[in-house]
Amino acid sequence: MKRIIMICEGPTEQAFAKTNLQVFFINRNIYLQTPLIKASRGGIVKWHRLKDQIETHLKAEQDAYVTTLIDYYGMYAKYQFPGWDAAQTIVNRISRMDSLEQSMLQSIDPQFKHRFIPYLQLHEFEGLLFNDIEVIKSQVPPEDLVGIAELEKTFADYPNPEMINNIKTTSPSHRLGRIINGYNKVVYGDIISEAIGLERIRAKSPRFNNWVTRLENI
Repeated sequence: MKRIIMICEGPTEQAFAKTNLQVFFINRNIYLQTPLIKASRGGIVKWHRLKDQIETHLKAEQDAYVTTLIDYYGMYAKYQFPGWDAAQTIVNRISRMDSLEQSMLQSIDPQFKHRFIPYLQLHEFEGLLFNDIEVIKSQVPPEDLVGIAELEKTFADYPNPEMINNIKTTSPSHRLGRIINGYNKVVYGDIISEAIGLERIRAKSPRFNNWVTRLENI
């Protein structure tokens, strides 16, 4: 059986991987492990610390592939990711992610980088939850769905939920915090993503879909 080690930025991404991705990959004869970023146990860290974890996995488990499930939202120059300054000059956000991922790949030890598949979620994981408005309405108690107007406007403005923007007040998680009273990232991320289903998430989020496709074809 093939193996993938998916380093998750935090508990929200880890819960999503366990709920939505593990069974999918098992059915394709791929065993998925989902460790958190070791240095933080939940949260982005400087590149050299994440790189150490990536290369440790690649060196110790030479039959496994390693990938990342990390949000672009919340990343800044201070984290010293390779190619950061050059990537910031790229206006197209999808091309910017591609550039950063390529720089991450090239930073890994050449002996092992053929088994590393970098991935940055544009803009953050919670964007994937803006997939089906009826699912959100069905999974959130009506008395807690306090931002229905913002919910409807977000769906109208962003047919591709990956493009929901990267500003603190308008990022996907902050929108959900206003839309849902008592919003909990891990709990609602798990509930809503499972109700949507991986197939529908992939259909509306092309960049995410391309990553999953690469992984299932290792």
